Amino acid sequence: MWIDGRLTRGADARITLFDRGARDGEGLFETLRVYDGRPYLWHRHLERMVLAAAELGFPVPPAPEQLAAALAEVLAAESLADAAARITLTRGVPGVRPGRPGIWIDVEPIAGRLWAGTRSGGARVVVSERPFAAGPLGAYKTTSRLPYHLARDEARSARADEALLVTAQGEVLEGTSSNLFAVLDGVLVTPPLASHVLPGVTRGRVLELCLELGIEVRERPIHMRELASASEIFLTSSLQEVVPVVRLADRALTEPELGPRLREMYRESIASRAGT
Repeated sequence: MWIDGRLTRGADARITLFDRGARDGEGLFETLRVYDGRPYLWHRHLERMVLAAAELGFPVPPAPEQLAAALAEVLAAESLADAAARITLTRGVPGVRPGRPGIWIDVEPIAGRLWAGTRSGGARVVVSERPFAAGPLGAYKTTSRLPYHLARDEARSARADEALLVTAQGEVLEGTSSNLFAVLDGVLVTPPLASHVLPGVTRGRVLELCLELGIEVRERPIHMRELASASEIFLTSSLQEVVPVVRLADRALTEPELGPRLREMYRESIASRAGT
């Protein structure tokens, strides 16, 4: 791991318990995928983190060039070319002036982070039984993840890949680590950012691909009763890419078309480094 400017391993990888991120969950993070040693859509991930830090009153994070060099150093130390990388930024230690954030970068082989459904080409998804209310902070990728992790545990207990988060009113928002798309009455729909879903980097790239392909996408709320009759559902995330859903709770979805098509387009954009 790279922590506050220093490469470290094992028991030497430490942060102080006075750090607001460690003590109170006052942190932001970005998870991105590295292909052949290169982080995909790097600038978009860093832009999202920098904007979130400014809007939430975090100390100024290190320059993107410094973080890029740090990520390259960690990848080289682990001899990793294809990896899941995470950058964590915290509000630092209270009372320290000028404000200095906590910052660290860690990487791991991508194979350990892929869903079974990502490998097979189709995900199994459940609906979380806990009503979810993200509020305005749902639009930020914060380290306060307990509601998301509880829903993720529901998915694991059901031997599913992902759990969908649904409000008490029945509005379907997103997955615990993914954005949602569904084909409803022949139209591709995704929940709007106004519903406080995460503005996913891969979600944004897929919207661009739809525009290039002439596929109309409507950003509007989706109710659970609509999703139950969707002809096709797929999820997007930086690590999983684009994953068609083949089972939603007890319902099988067969022969997806649009999800696999967009998955291939997305992978082609990675190969050509388009959108970096």
